[in-house]
Amino acid sequence: MFTFFRCIFGPRVYRLYKNESSQGKDYTGNSLEHYSDGIVRTALFSLSMAWSLGLYTSPLLASLMYRRGYFTTEGMITLYKLSSTVGLIFFVSMFIRGVGRMMNSDYLNFIAALDAYKQNKSRDIKFQMARYDFDFKEWPIDFYWNETLVDQSKPKTYICKTTHKNGIFDKLTGLPCDILSYIAIHTFGRMMIYPGSIGLLNTFLSPILLKGRSKLVEEHNGQRFKLLTKDGNEIDSMFVDRRNNGNFANGNILVICCEGNAGFYEYGITGTPIEAGYSVLGWNHPGFAYSTGLPFPNQELNAADVVMQFAIYKLGFKLENIVIYAWSIGGFSATWLAMNYPDIKGLVLDATFDDLVTLAIPRMPISWKPLVVKTIRDYMDLNNAEQLCKYPGPVLMIRRTKDEIISTKASRSIQTNRGNDLLIKFLQVRYPNIVNNETLWALKEWLAGDKSHQNILWTQQGVEEDLCNATLISYIEENGAGFPLLIGEHMSADMKIQLLLFLAEKYMIDFDSTHCVPLPGRVFRLPWDFGQLSVGGSESQGQQSHI
Repeated sequence: MFTFFRCIFGPRVYRLYKNESSQGKDYTGNSLEHYSDGIVRTALFSLSMAWSLGLYTSPLLASLMYRRGYFTTEGMITLYKLSSTVGLIFFVSMFIRGVGRMMNSDYLNFIAALDAYKQNKSRDIKFQMARYDFDFKEWPIDFYWNETLVDQSKPKTYICKTTHKNGIFDKLTGLPCDILSYIAIHTFGRMMIYPGSIGLLNTFLSPILLKGRSKLVEEHNGQRFKLLTKDGNEIDSMFVDRRNNGNFANGNILVICCEGNAGFYEYGITGTPIEAGYSVLGWNHPGFAYSTGLPFPNQELNAADVVMQFAIYKLGFKLENIVIYAWSIGGFSATWLAMNYPDIKGLVLDATFDDLVTLAIPRMPISWKPLVVKTIRDYMDLNNAEQLCKYPGPVLMIRRTKDEIISTKASRSIQTNRGNDLLIKFLQVRYPNIVNNETLWALKEWLAGDKSHQNILWTQQGVEEDLCNATLISYIEENGAGFPLLIGEHMSADMKIQLLLFLAEKYMIDFDSTHCVPLPGRVFRLPWDFGQLSVGGSESQGQQSHI
């Protein structure tokens, strides 16, 4: 009886993964299960759509129902009969689906493996359960944010927001704008910033995401995990382990991937470090695919933090062997992780901007500017530059030369790419005597063109790499490698410009593409490690010299 009950209410299975004894296949079930499950899915989808639409159109819907007489006794009886009929069809369909599953050995084996893992979370039993792709709501939690091994002693660092409303009068006069901001961000605002969190989009993308997961599991031996965050969200993650594998020279280095605003680990940036031969840990933002919650900053950071804790305490990677890799808006989570885990091996930011406000203003009516600024600062303050400047380790920025998303002009002008501003702010903090009002023109000129333009400027300014390396090494040996680096206080303007261009070339590379083109594995590299200058030469692993 218990097995039959589990067959009625158990999770939906999507695929049986390929293994040593059988080929992978999509789960279809027998005729009884197939057709009855179609009715159940249609009913649940319709209910979800009706709830979503009804939530935003409730005043109009209530008015329409009142005019049609549904608030009268007769109308209520009609609604009751209709809902009873629909409910009866739904539960009969679930019963028939249970009968069909009872007759299916694949489903019975799946339920047995799932229930066994819930009782005993051993590695061997999980291997049996992980042969199936199924509704992630039923996947047992593999890692908790507060597990006993996790070091809770060090408090996390956050960029504090300032408020200018000190008096009651200021709060009252600002109340209408506060209400508008709240409504805007909780309706269309959040969906515009993170379209991957739209439920309908997730539903339509489900078959594509299933194929992506299947590829990660079947071709790259990916392992799926569910992580529980501090605020109760369940984060869907995928780990590809290349450690101790002679076929992958970089397998002992873990790359944690932070996806863009419509990216998923199934078809996102995880493919780049996988292609480059690294171990990879991908995760989906709160509200994306099977991860629960919504991608507001506090939930984002809690999710990123539990992913990092999982990598350290469950997967066993040391911080010095972990690289954070982010694309676009994923730079927010990535820079926060780097700020709070400064001992990581490095940070790679692909097509990332400095501040969300600067991108939002040009895309909205000019009259909305005060509301846009307030809404983002209050609810979506993704100020990547501030967080990045508090990270002292190796950084590599990848700029898309035809980026149409993080440029403030529709012409894809490279001069308005906000990655430029991210680099400028970053270098000004790290090298305040090198990047100042006297030399800033050279950095802006460097960022105003492509590689050929940069080569011309490089030649005009007579940049000597060996001299720049020797100058930096000499300073480090005398003063240490801690930032900010105060080198250049008594240096000539010409030498400052040489060092500035040298540093710009080390910290940023160009990729000739638009925003959404996947980054090839051959382009991915580890950041230039400034600290290695004093102990082992001028070039770190993966860094090419200027061409």
